[in-house]
Amino acid sequence: MDHTAFIAKLSPDEKEALHARSNLKGLWHLAGHLGAIVIMALWIVFALPFWGLMLLPYGIAMVFLFTLSHECTHATPFAYRPLNDWVGHLVSLPLLLPFTWFRYFHLAHHKWTNDPDRDPEIAGGGRPETWRSYLTYLSGWGYWSANARITWRNAFSTIDAPYLPPRKHGAMRREARVLLACYALLGLSLLFSPLVLWLLIVPALIGQPLLRLYLLAEHGHCPPVANMLENTRTTMTNRLVRFLAWNMPFHAEHHAMPMVPFHALPKLHESMQPHLKSVSNGYAEFSGDYVKSLSR
Repeated sequence: MDHTAFIAKLSPDEKEALHARSNLKGLWHLAGHLGAIVIMALWIVFALPFWGLMLLPYGIAMVFLFTLSHECTHATPFAYRPLNDWVGHLVSLPLLLPFTWFRYFHLAHHKWTNDPDRDPEIAGGGRPETWRSYLTYLSGWGYWSANARITWRNAFSTIDAPYLPPRKHGAMRREARVLLACYALLGLSLLFSPLVLWLLIVPALIGQPLLRLYLLAEHGHCPPVANMLENTRTTMTNRLVRFLAWNMPFHAEHHAMPMVPFHALPKLHESMQPHLKSVSNGYAEFSGDYVKSLSR
């Protein structure tokens, strides 16, 4: 059974229940995620005992705001649609991820998932196949450098990717310029205080490899086929990871029905699980299997 056959099996009432969005559930989850970030940030700011060790969990929690940004591109975390856009733009700053641009980039990824020629996530590059490319990927260099180029290009050059609608080019140009202005101010603040270094730059750099490992599991070593239950992987993991990733480890479920909000994905998983083709029992298992395939 492919994802279209599975969806066709669902009754209208089941579909309606799965697609129901909730401001309360979204805001509660957001409060938990941001609350953890604020507590760890205060620990670092006030140099409480072992504050240097706090940089890693703080950085992981911060870079995993990527999964919230991803959810906001679908406008599913909150029932009030403008709230999805506001939150998406807010978290773009620490992620160097222009939100309007990312929305259309990501929608193209959903349309052409794992297609080596048309999926913008892998077109022209693909996923790491050698130890060198794997370690470079984990470093986050490709992410940071590509997003910096995209932000600069959107601000001052031609926006021409086929999946970016011309009617949105103006918004993309404005958001890129606002982001660059913010980064310029943050850079200038380093002349007066090291807070940006310890609350943004260092945590982002050391947290990014964990996000890279997580993201590689979503489609790495999945076949380039149209069936979302096969070209996308669901990874079984613990509650903490699911919380940080806004339930996106249920990734095949998300790709099969991308308008199902994060809080309904566990319910969707219950009925979809027997039909999943690509599943890993944890990120350690996936990573172990992946590195075995790398060449020198």
